[in-house]
Amino acid sequence: MSLLKYEVFQTIVDLGSLARAAETLGLTQSAISHALSSLEDELGCVLMIRNRTGVRLTANGERVLKHVRNMLGCHEQLKQEVAAIHGIEAGMIRIGTFSSISINWLPGIMRRFREEHPRIEIRLVNGDFEEIEDGLKNGTIDLGFMSLPALGNFEIIPLREDRMVCIVPEEHQLSGMERITFAQMEQESFIMPTPGCDQDVRRVLQKLPCQPRVQFLAGDDYAIIAMVENGLGISIISEMILKSRGSRVAMLELEIPCSRSLGIVVPSRKQASPAAHKFIELARRWVEEWRLPS
Repeated sequence: MSLLKYEVFQTIVDLGSLARAAETLGLTQSAISHALSSLEDELGCVLMIRNRTGVRLTANGERVLKHVRNMLGCHEQLKQEVAAIHGIEAGMIRIGTFSSISINWLPGIMRRFREEHPRIEIRLVNGDFEEIEDGLKNGTIDLGFMSLPALGNFEIIPLREDRMVCIVPEEHQLSGMERITFAQMEQESFIMPTPGCDQDVRRVLQKLPCQPRVQFLAGDDYAIIAMVENGLGISIISEMILKSRGSRVAMLELEIPCSRSLGIVVPSRKQASPAAHKFIELARRWVEEWRLPS
């Protein structure tokens, strides 16, 4: 049994095409096609349907995929353990992340991690909270940054509290206020994050006796800030997101102080790879030292 065949299969699934898998793995497209055909012959079933638009898994391919991911994950852990036995650091970590973490934390964390562990490769997978949880469940990522609590049955490493605030246009009549009441918020047009990105805001809005008048949906934090800058409504956002870039909005405290809890989630700390453990510990140390821009 050749593990390369299984790696080829997993990579095609993750990237959605044989050509992109060939580029990633440093193989020719004909070699990728041959490896997939050889695996199908070995297993005695068709795993993928290939056509001009790409590839799609068959029902048998879906059944096989989760076991392939588990097998390759165990093989990666084995390689890291053997390298550690010989006093060598090696391996790869796949990390799920979202925009505010990618902008504010990950550049500093990754720079320090590369300085301390130069032989460990990091691959980032950006997505919303639902996509990160799906990646943890199906094994496409090893750990993920999340706003807690996560919905899945994961182990949690808390990192930091991040205050939630209301933002209004600079010229808004409330812009000179220190705090906004929920009654005042209910009178304004509200810009809401799209589903999958809206958990933090929904936790705040649950405290309101009435819900705001949602006028727009936006899937990106910085798109929301730009819409508020242009007078299209008000919104609720995390302080870390707001202070990561200059903006022409006023920040108001909420009537009832609220915050989101940021942390790292893993399917199992006991089963996490040595490289993942090293990353988690370094991330904890880095976040303890990190300060919001003033």
